[in-house]
Amino acid sequence: MPILTTPALPVGSLARRDQPVLDAGAAVLRPWAPTDAAAVVAAYADPSIQQWHARTLSLPEAQAWIADWPDRWSHESGAGWAVEDGGRVAGQVSLRRVHLHEACVELSYWVLPPARGRGLATASLTAVTQWAFALGVHRAELDHSTRNHASCRVATKAGFHVEGTALARGLHADGWHDMHLHARLSTAPGAGA
Repeated sequence: MPILTTPALPVGSLARRDQPVLDAGAAVLRPWAPTDAAAVVAAYADPSIQQWHARTLSLPEAQAWIADWPDRWSHESGAGWAVEDGGRVAGQVSLRRVHLHEACVELSYWVLPPARGRGLATASLTAVTQWAFALGVHRAELDHSTRNHASCRVATKAGFHVEGTALARGLHADGWHDMHLHARLSTAPGAGA
């Protein structure tokens, strides 16, 4: 069945270029490297990351997770960055999903315990969102459990407004959670700043 609209973001918008290294102020956002696997294992062993992301990873699984990001970039289905602070992995921010036709991305993020409380998640989320808007993305969105107050603060500080609550949408280890949906538009004041 033919689609009556032209893709808002053309095929090749990501794949025709190298994944960039982004400046997030105190941190550098760079593509994941095989040497980061131990940091990914440590992250998914952290109880709060497990709580909100509902997963854990062994070393081979972390290696596979890292190895998958270049394929996702080349297929324009996602992109992941390591948040590097002082030469060490402090967190991650990613485009979990990319919808070229509607120029929409879905983001996620986490920060390791020693780096929390310093604004790295907000700065990283802001840097990736601004890069995406410069690329031609129209809408950036994310969701989190309504019980995850820290994630809500990060999203709000990064200019993502709460659009609503999806009831019992996220399955976590302790059961179903209501999820806040946040979004930011490229046309909003200050979106390209």
